[in-house]
Amino acid sequence: MQTRPRRLRKNSIIREMVAETHLSKDMFIYPYFVTKGKNIMHPIASMPGINHFSIDTLIRDIETGLKAGVNKLLLFGVGEKKSKDGSSSYNKNSIVADAVRQLKKNFGDDVYVITDVCVCAYTDHGHCGIVENEYVQNDSSVSLLAKMALSHAQAGADMVAPSDMMDGRVGAIRNLLDDKGFENTAIMSYAIKYASSYYGPFRDAADSAPQHGDRKSYQMDFRNPNESLKEGLLDEDEGADILMVKPALAYLDIIKTLKSNSLLPIACYNVSGEYSMVKLAGQKGWLNERNVVMENMHAFARAGANLIITYHTRDILLNKWI
Repeated sequence: MQTRPRRLRKNSIIREMVAETHLSKDMFIYPYFVTKGKNIMHPIASMPGINHFSIDTLIRDIETGLKAGVNKLLLFGVGEKKSKDGSSSYNKNSIVADAVRQLKKNFGDDVYVITDVCVCAYTDHGHCGIVENEYVQNDSSVSLLAKMALSHAQAGADMVAPSDMMDGRVGAIRNLLDDKGFENTAIMSYAIKYASSYYGPFRDAADSAPQHGDRKSYQMDFRNPNESLKEGLLDEDEGADILMVKPALAYLDIIKTLKSNSLLPIACYNVSGEYSMVKLAGQKGWLNERNVVMENMHAFARAGANLIITYHTRDILLNKWI
């Protein structure tokens, strides 16, 4: 035989030399759940290793993570007053706005702070916008989301990440931020977010499960790959700086398609259900957690993701898995 592919697999040196996909610590974004109070670090039962943090304990946890390179954070607010119109989402003293101010005060540009922009944790019905006649209204919801994004930018957020899937929200946010002098605040759009069953543990963590119906009228149908490209390119045209695919593991084909058709950086969200399945199986000894996590991370990068949002970030970097 003249061709023997195994020659390039002989040992670790040659395998590393010819590897086609590489990960770096700069690719990883770590999500945090922040709540009001002091000295709070409550484990989230459905997400082993993940906690609710008050701002003081959040700062201490970030100090530890920074030493290993955990410097890109995605913040979710928990425990705010819920109402029909979700008005607490854009309060200038919301838990997210307060957390952003304190993080910037303590760490400055050593941390890059991204905030989730969605009102599901702030509405009493648990939907991602204004509900009338049991239907989520698009345009009034967009206005609400834009005000929420502005409040985060005013607090000092480096990037806002709308996750609601309302039509036109990226353009509305971009226009309002620019009009108010925040043209340098970036937007990472949850451009392609499917109505997925993988979000269950997150909804426990954020207390954001819908109280009636589901989210299929605004989040995407997982049977539709072509629609994903339409959604992504619309957000690119409206001014998004980064496009995200969510979930990640079951949607590698969508990541690949988006990467092939957009010049923007592509992010993927390795969501709570994907995380918890691996974490629990690892704890039970049913699989090797490190090996499976890193196989998944390389799969995301191989599909075309430039950025990976994952609850595994801290384990990967603190344990030096890369």
